[in-house]
Amino acid sequence: MAIDSPTAPATSGDSRRAWFGLAVLALPILLVSMDVSVLYLALPTLTHHLHPTAAQSLWILDIYGFLLAGLLITMGNLGDRIGRRLLLLAGAAVFGIGSVIAALSVDPAMLIAARALMGIGGATLLPSSLSLISTMFPDAAQRARAIGIWTAMFAGGTAVGPVIGGVLLQHFWWGSVFLINLPVLAILLVVGPFLLPEHRAERTGSFDVVGVGLSLAGILPTIYAIKHAAVDGPDVTAAVTGIAGLIMLAIFVAHERRTENPLLDLKLLSNKRFGVAIGSSLVGMISLAALSYLSSIYLQTVTGREPFDAALLGMPMAVTVFMFSIGAARITEKLGARRGFITALTASAIGNLMLLGIGVDGGIWAYLAGSAIAGIGYGIAFSLVSDVAVSSVAPERAGAATGISETSFELGDALGLALMGSLAAVVFQRGTAPSGERFAGTLDQVISATSDAPTIAAAKSSFVDGVHVAVGLSGVLLIAMAVVVALVLPANEKQAR
Repeated sequence: MAIDSPTAPATSGDSRRAWFGLAVLALPILLVSMDVSVLYLALPTLTHHLHPTAAQSLWILDIYGFLLAGLLITMGNLGDRIGRRLLLLAGAAVFGIGSVIAALSVDPAMLIAARALMGIGGATLLPSSLSLISTMFPDAAQRARAIGIWTAMFAGGTAVGPVIGGVLLQHFWWGSVFLINLPVLAILLVVGPFLLPEHRAERTGSFDVVGVGLSLAGILPTIYAIKHAAVDGPDVTAAVTGIAGLIMLAIFVAHERRTENPLLDLKLLSNKRFGVAIGSSLVGMISLAALSYLSSIYLQTVTGREPFDAALLGMPMAVTVFMFSIGAARITEKLGARRGFITALTASAIGNLMLLGIGVDGGIWAYLAGSAIAGIGYGIAFSLVSDVAVSSVAPERAGAATGISETSFELGDALGLALMGSLAAVVFQRGTAPSGERFAGTLDQVISATSDAPTIAAAKSSFVDGVHVAVGLSGVLLIAMAVVVALVLPANEKQAR
């Protein structure tokens, strides 16, 4: 049972108010996803000023996405109890405070802590906003269009982040990429109480506090082990933390299966359409995060472009992701979910594989064409995920389904940085300078430490090799996921429902 405030646009006669409310919700959603990737272009400049270690650089990028992913389902359940609008506005305030601290950070530890605070705040915005959209648009057709816009803002934010970051870095200091959040959050906090309805569900079940702790205790050590092994090589620390994380994840799954009110309803994954959607979003975001992160470093550090110039070269992918997210409904209406997923994943794979054509002294064409084609696939796939995640389950389970789908987006983004970023780092650090010594640290650190042209050229070549391995593996994973879709979902899609 839901409790709506008197200000809730609960009838079709309030549709104009509902659309204004959607506009208020859409901008913070753009910010949340944008802030996952906004540091891609800012990282070289930030590294020059704060001097983080290689591990700290990865934590600066990763901690936001991991806390976001780890807390999405938790915050969705919390919103049911205290009110979605209340949680949304409280989270926006936390997100804003974290943004200010991040902009004023004087060392890597302070920035990592600020990014963690932003992740906690951001985790309240995604599930609360999508749930409120369902309340604001009782008409099914309007609700579908609203969710499509929400998805476009969410998916497009990751691609737009580096572009906006590049523009800001061209004219301001690196902290400006965080302060840009404040005007948008101010609009939400001022206007939100008047345009957004309150929504609160009455629940008799207890809150799965144990599940929250177990999920975080499993995810964070596992990812730390991956990053530690990438930076320092496989050692006892990586092995112990990795095994501990996997054990905690196994305990989490066992707990969720036997508890009466699970934080994560694992039964949803037995639905074929739902499972395909979650798998597609996870693989898609892993590859998109790796592509965005590595190509940003390539454009600035390898080719020597300014942040603004690198941002302009990222525009084709940003535009295609956003446009095809909005237009995906018409495309998939003709193709169906099965062929829509296969087409989208294949396009994304082709785009990633085209980046094998980039080099130290050329290949920008391969980046422009490949990223644009990949963007078409990502836009279609991510919109399909949101639609299928909701339509594949009964209405009373839609909240849990959207929580899982949002988590898969954010977890995929974080894993893309940790896994693919670490893989590229391993390949880079296996390269050797003309002196025979292997490279240590990041490409930017190697270039800053020497003026020897042959060493710099060798370092850049080694980094490009790492990018090739990462995007090549991404392409293979995307093709594999397309094959899974073809095998799991029958040609007659009605049988998959």
